[in-house]
Amino acid sequence: MIEKVSVVTLGCEKNLVDSEIMSGLIHQRGFSLVEKPEDATVIIVNTCGFIDAAKEESVNTILNLAELKDTARLKALIVSGCLTQRYKKELMDEMPEIDGIVGTGDFHRINEIIDEALRGRKPVYVGNPVFNYEENLPRLLSTPRHTAYVKIAEGCDNACTFCSIPIMRGQFRSRSMESILTEVKMLSGQGVREISLIAQDSTNYGTDLYDGFKLPELLNRVSEVEGIAWVRLHYAYPGFFTDELIEAIAGNPKICDYIDMPLQHSEDSILKRMRRPGRQRDVRELIGKIRSRIPEVALRTSMIVGFPGETEEDFEKLCEFVREMKFDRLGVFAYSQEEDTPANRLPNQLSDEVKQFRANTLMEIQRQVAKDNAAKYVGRTIEVLVERYDGRSDVYIGRSQYDAPEVDGEVFISKCPVQIGELSKVRITHAYEYDLSGEGIA
Repeated sequence: MIEKVSVVTLGCEKNLVDSEIMSGLIHQRGFSLVEKPEDATVIIVNTCGFIDAAKEESVNTILNLAELKDTARLKALIVSGCLTQRYKKELMDEMPEIDGIVGTGDFHRINEIIDEALRGRKPVYVGNPVFNYEENLPRLLSTPRHTAYVKIAEGCDNACTFCSIPIMRGQFRSRSMESILTEVKMLSGQGVREISLIAQDSTNYGTDLYDGFKLPELLNRVSEVEGIAWVRLHYAYPGFFTDELIEAIAGNPKICDYIDMPLQHSEDSILKRMRRPGRQRDVRELIGKIRSRIPEVALRTSMIVGFPGETEEDFEKLCEFVREMKFDRLGVFAYSQEEDTPANRLPNQLSDEVKQFRANTLMEIQRQVAKDNAAKYVGRTIEVLVERYDGRSDVYIGRSQYDAPEVDGEVFISKCPVQIGELSKVRITHAYEYDLSGEGIA
């Protein structure tokens, strides 16, 4: 009997890439991949363990899927990813529903895990996370055919006091440029038009392999691959955002005018306790330089509210900073007190109620900022990557270069036939909080 395997992915795009590689290995082995967990004899849950909400979602997902042992044909439930890397003993001791676990540095051994789990051995493959995937590993995309994520590095050395990523993903390690370019060429050959480069710290790319910061060179070389129309940059650490990187984005039309740069806070006292680079004046100078050189740039960032010791005055100044800087995209997180991180031991921890109130307040401010920002596109003609067709509304739906897959806004296109997976020019007629709509131009 051929086992039917379902891979359930939680968390970030980096987890998604790991799941796509596991799916490729499983397919290569000859197992049958199925989309619906209720059809599977083996389920792999690729978990996130970054903050409390993610851990809770992961545990609930595991428990819910375990019920399929009684109601469907499930024989083995395997858990992978960040949660297992961090809590392997607790998971195996406290959740007998789990039949095997694999950590972030061992997922390339997934077929061994499946074999042992089906034999009832309860395997635990969680070692030191030093593995980097290479282009010769099989990979089955779960994203739409025209877009894909490419992981350029793994791990992180920045040691922010609130962050558990080094615990779960290990030290920073770049992939070779040759490996990345080979993978991009393979993806382009499959019809991918948009490449999103991802890492825990993308701006530090190459410093461990070469003689300096190599992200500008990598961006330019990826853009030269035949068939690639857009190259998008994610997770840029502000401390390593060089003038050369700004020039690469400004001077290359294939590199999206889109920068995802988590800042985490505005106030110097909080940034110092977070162990973040620079101070507010440095952030303002960097943003000013980026906007001066790339006038149409869309800036995405994230902020953490309720960090230990954040006063009401600190929060009010953060709100004013967000109003003033007018970020195009903003994610807000209530601080999560994570064990084994330095911030966990800081005094003046805030209550969950205060943290959530501040998160909601800041997001309300950003909603008005986003609405104002969206209005500036009305009357303009922009390029849109067409992603799908909605027959009920008779519109095509896509994204501009200013919007990343899944997390940002969309463009709704009417009155002109366009081709899914290709770039089309669209005249914007209406703007909403995050989304735009307009007419395709033949």
